[in-house]
Amino acid sequence: MSEHDPMNPSAMDLLQPEFLKLAERICTATPGADRVTLYLNAEDSDFIRFNRAAVRQITRVAQRYATVAVIHGQRRAESTITLTGDLAADTDSLLAERAQLLGDLPAVPEDPHLLLPDSIEGTSRHDHGGVPAATEVVDAVLTHAQGTDFVGFYQGGAVVRAFADSRGQRNWHKVDSFHFDWCLYHAADKAVKTGYSGTHWDSAEFGRRVAAARERLALLARPVKTLSPGAYRTYFTPVAMTELLGTLSWGGFGLKAARTATSTLVKLQRGEAAMSPDVQLAERTAAGIAPRFSALGFVKPDATALVDGGKVAGQLVSPRSAREYGVATTGANGNESPESLSLAAGTLPEADVLKTLGTGIYVSNLWYLNYSDRQACRMTGMTRFACFWVENGELVAPLSVMRFDDSFLRMFGDGLVALTDTAELIPESGTYGSRQLASITTPGALVEGFNLVL
Repeated sequence: MSEHDPMNPSAMDLLQPEFLKLAERICTATPGADRVTLYLNAEDSDFIRFNRAAVRQITRVAQRYATVAVIHGQRRAESTITLTGDLAADTDSLLAERAQLLGDLPAVPEDPHLLLPDSIEGTSRHDHGGVPAATEVVDAVLTHAQGTDFVGFYQGGAVVRAFADSRGQRNWHKVDSFHFDWCLYHAADKAVKTGYSGTHWDSAEFGRRVAAARERLALLARPVKTLSPGAYRTYFTPVAMTELLGTLSWGGFGLKAARTATSTLVKLQRGEAAMSPDVQLAERTAAGIAPRFSALGFVKPDATALVDGGKVAGQLVSPRSAREYGVATTGANGNESPESLSLAAGTLPEADVLKTLGTGIYVSNLWYLNYSDRQACRMTGMTRFACFWVENGELVAPLSVMRFDDSFLRMFGDGLVALTDTAELIPESGTYGSRQLASITTPGALVEGFNLVL
């Protein structure tokens, strides 16, 4: 494993002093601006594609983007450039951008909802983790996936976010993490989809997950079982849970949605429905991999309770909503969606999942989720990949793809039987433009009466 050596700092570790030097030149008291800010988005990442347990593409991406912004009154303007690594050249480019923005600022319309932090709060996070070298990932696939049609995509490395402003605030966030999605392909539309994510790579754990997928791959050769529409006792893996919780995040936790009655949890907020007392949902920034600070310089609390004991405990509040409604901000993004959503683990041992399920459905993955009724928090979507019919605590047959339509409030209200005793951190897999730092941490869940419609 490629552990961090403090005597041999990486390029990303050396980036912090470079950023501070840039901030010292760019974030200065400037005529025509009340405040100048600088925001850094950078990464050094490996991307590897596999097919038939062989490497099909391998790429390393090193990129750094800096956004300079100037603010005067209720006017704000910003510009983003690519950094070259040449400190003098980057400084000159950012100074030129700042000058251009200052010239444009009087023509920018005033923003009545612009809110900036009053206090100065510095933060620093350095999570070196144990991210593998690309060669170690390749060796692990060659060792554990030989003889299978292993199709996968690995992404991993260091990601940095940083903030500075002309008041003297400085924030630094560097995390090393990885996310590996793969399928063991059987035939036609049948495959076992698995993933492995985290901050500390363990080849043995990767091997264990591939071995478990191999066992289920053999089950896909059995005749497919087609279920009639109806309600079934169902277990959702943590991966399937991220789809449900990710959909819930579309308008479920924000103050704006709550105040305008467009929240998908409006019935919960009005006391017309309740989740199970076992449901504890929170934005746990300190436990995730997303930065504690925003591009405006707001610092988020370590945790914001959203649902406690099955009842609404709070909302995510963006600076704009805070200005509009006259409340304190939690530093949330403009969509007021969680970036480090966490569902607390329960008490069901993972080893007892199939036994406790008894007879019913084992859902490995869900796909194409959306709302069929937002006001009722009713979701629809498809089962996907290796979902199985279970009898007497044993996987007995693969299921044909089915559509479901059910209320999250029902499933995780009266319908919740148990949550597993281990929660898994699953990062956002998007890489458009750059690797994302949002994540969902969730256990598996056993639910009664999951509604399949066709």
